Amino acid sequence: MKPIRCPALLITAPASGQGKTTLTAGLARLHTRQGRRVQVFKCGPDYLDPHWHQLASGAPVHSLDLWMTGEADARARLHAAAQTADLILIEGVMGLFDGSPSAADLARLLDIPVLAVIDASGMSATLGALAFGLQHFQPGLRWAGVLANRVASARHAQLLQAGVHADSLWQGAVQRIAADAGTQMALLPQRHLGLVAAHELKDGMQRLDAAADALAATPLGQRSWQDWQQWAVEFAPPAAAAAADQPQALGPWLAGRVIAVAHDAAFSFVYPANLDCLRAMGAELRVFSPLAGERLPACDALWLPGGYPELHAAQLAAHTGLQADILAHWQAGKAIWAECGGMLALCEGITTGDGSWAPLWGLMPGRAQMQKRLAGLGMQQLTTPWGTLRGHTFHYARLDSAATPLGRSHRPDEAPGADNGEWLYRHGSLHASFFHAWFASHPRAIAALLGAQNDQQDRELNA
Repeated sequence: MKPIRCPALLITAPASGQGKTTLTAGLARLHTRQGRRVQVFKCGPDYLDPHWHQLASGAPVHSLDLWMTGEADARARLHAAAQTADLILIEGVMGLFDGSPSAADLARLLDIPVLAVIDASGMSATLGALAFGLQHFQPGLRWAGVLANRVASARHAQLLQAGVHADSLWQGAVQRIAADAGTQMALLPQRHLGLVAAHELKDGMQRLDAAADALAATPLGQRSWQDWQQWAVEFAPPAAAAAADQPQALGPWLAGRVIAVAHDAAFSFVYPANLDCLRAMGAELRVFSPLAGERLPACDALWLPGGYPELHAAQLAAHTGLQADILAHWQAGKAIWAECGGMLALCEGITTGDGSWAPLWGLMPGRAQMQKRLAGLGMQQLTTPWGTLRGHTFHYARLDSAATPLGRSHRPDEAPGADNGEWLYRHGSLHASFFHAWFASHPRAIAALLGAQNDQQDRELNA
């Protein structure tokens, strides 16, 4: 394979909440409308923003993270994308330099131009100071410019532009975009875990078109395709990686096994790469929707991903046929892997944010409680009996359970045993945790959690 050149941007901000998701998706929509093939990626762990990017671009969106997914995976995905895409867009995570490794580390490593989106409400010339600081805080970044967001008026835009240094490359100003000008509703609405997923809004494409239209009036949106070639990146072909921090090798550990995967608005936190990993291990996947009233497909193992069971508790509890199916599956000793919201759905019930009690499927002993403050956030690694998984945690719920704890996750900079991680619970053939796993970080461990037993050690651990 040869290196491939393709225009690319990493779209970042000084912090979360500046509007980079809206403008990344809007830019993807703008170029897609113009007939270009756009591939969008998301830095760091995120299930919700990719829904909007996929709607805007028409292509699946994968995560890039130098720790969780690994450098080799990032290089391979970008090189593959450059073979078919006209434009690659990467949305950053939090602020440009936040986290270790950060979005800036990824941009510097791969020589990707950086565009900063800055919420300019309540400021004028200070925008220039922020842009200058982002541009020069660390050496080695390839700078594409600054885009002012949530600008009040044309006069406001003039004041902002006047404060930006010439070498900071002014890319324009976007005025506030509302879903409804009369109510000033946010273009991309949010709830407690982030943006409302695109598939939950009937007018999702119209919202993206509004963002694309706003960008079309900026210097960035009017940039000629020839000028976009100035931001081309040479993506090298992936090399065989033997480093300890790269994903583990795949094996046929799920060959011949059928994995049922719940997937709908209550169980929507699924990385496409995790499904790919299961298939690469030989699994046949049967996707079903609990909210649509579908029964559990015939399967060897069940994966209940995260999502929003607390928003659909009554509907899930009323689905007694599926509840009976899952109980029979568990009583037969068949494996269940339940992540975060999937684990909550299996509990006795949950106390919702308004204090009301909502019963759920009742397979796993324990009760959950929603709270207003985050109960878990950040990158984590989880040591299982079969190996260490990388992933993350992000939830507002707490769980009091009598299920057997097998271990606890911890941050990458902590030693195992820290008291702020997520428990891995076992209840018969059920394994469950608030921890969200990146499957390719240790496929053998995922195969074991889904019931694959290829050696005597596995049989002893699951006895």
